[in-house]
Amino acid sequence: MDLSSEKIQRILSKYKFRDVAIEELQKINRIHPGMKPVTGTYTYSDSTQKDLLKLIGNLPVKYEGRTYNLPIQLWLLDSFPFTPPICLLRPTPNMVIREGRHVDAQGRVYLPGLHNWDYPKSSVVGLLAEMTSKFEEEPPLGSKTTGDSKDPHALLAFVSNLQINDGGVRHHDQPVTKVSVIGGGDLGMASVMSILAKGKVDKLVFIDVAESSTKGGSTDLEIFNLPKVEVSKDLSASAGSTVIVVTANAWSNEQSYVSVVQTNVDLYRGIIPGLARLSPSAVMLIASQPVDIMTHVAWRQSGLPPTRVIGAGCNLDSERLCHILDINLNTHKQAWVIGELSDNKVPVMSNAGVNSGLQPEIAPGSGSTKPLLDRAFEMMKSRGQRSWSVGLSIADITHSILTDRKKTHSVSTLAQGWGGIGAEVFLSLPCILGKNGSTRLAGASLGTEEDAKVRDSVTSLFNLIAQLRI
Repeated sequence: MDLSSEKIQRILSKYKFRDVAIEELQKINRIHPGMKPVTGTYTYSDSTQKDLLKLIGNLPVKYEGRTYNLPIQLWLLDSFPFTPPICLLRPTPNMVIREGRHVDAQGRVYLPGLHNWDYPKSSVVGLLAEMTSKFEEEPPLGSKTTGDSKDPHALLAFVSNLQINDGGVRHHDQPVTKVSVIGGGDLGMASVMSILAKGKVDKLVFIDVAESSTKGGSTDLEIFNLPKVEVSKDLSASAGSTVIVVTANAWSNEQSYVSVVQTNVDLYRGIIPGLARLSPSAVMLIASQPVDIMTHVAWRQSGLPPTRVIGAGCNLDSERLCHILDINLNTHKQAWVIGELSDNKVPVMSNAGVNSGLQPEIAPGSGSTKPLLDRAFEMMKSRGQRSWSVGLSIADITHSILTDRKKTHSVSTLAQGWGGIGAEVFLSLPCILGKNGSTRLAGASLGTEEDAKVRDSVTSLFNLIAQLRI
């Protein structure tokens, strides 16, 4: 591996662990000589940029007796190898990305080895081996087909995207919209009824989890036999879901808060991986408590891209805030509540009006909007959260995903990289929701008080997640 060029040396000189990084690059070259280092400028989700080193090459993958070379690139952050690379597919013009458990629609790769990166136990060599193994099970790229294509693999791919229903043939761009709600009890029931009331769902599966302390209610659904609803105790009934709502909790009689949360984490370990395996293209919506922590846990345990694992978070508070500003205070501005679902919640306002049709943006913190937001926020405090109100909020989020509405909701999402947040934590942030999951709005400068609250939440959530056995 040639690292002697002036450009590469200049970039490497800025790496925090330069000598260790060079050793790792040499190890990679011995096993994968085809991976070549080049320089480039990486753009983060908050639009900041940094000159970094990246590895580009082809990854040989066997599928159905044939070998395919998948073009990939690995961006090495300036703290490499103590932080994992950002892995992306580089499809050629005649290739199409096949979104799945380990790849999102933009070609970013998500693997357990990346989520659980721990140098020196973790390495790029091991990561490439894991990538090969996963891609042999589920190829992430396919060939674009033409009308006169005679390739049998292309024909099979087309046929696999057709479904037979009562009305004849349904093409893959007219999928059956199936939603699964996991966990009984009041919140599960409220979610089922609210989602049905919103419409736009062809089938709804309600699964009582035996280990959950929120079970109950499924018997009544079976008795009254609601249209479109299937009641089950088997997770396999969720297969092929478009959205999976998880309301299950397993609170114990443990003494410490960490131990109490750990019981929920242990419950998730027996649920989440199976749900992701059965519905690899689903958006997973978490409503278990504490929602920011449990959304983080679900993301780590599922192996799904972070764009497709979100929590109900502060969506209910955001809708209430927007309503108060619009009706009571006559501002007609979109607004959201962001941060941790705790006393550290922060209200923010959009630059755009509610019905302006413009792309929403978070307005920078200013003295003119703060009194208005504080007044609206104070008016909200008398409104508690009941299961039916949370269920309505869950239905609203689900509806935006099923209809590809592109509405902006404040949902719990991976906050790393937003507004200078460096820790791997989940917080409620404004996200545009559609059929492919969530897209965060860009970060914005907050006022001193608001920024301090968000930073406090980051610290407390990071400390709690570090104490859990996920």
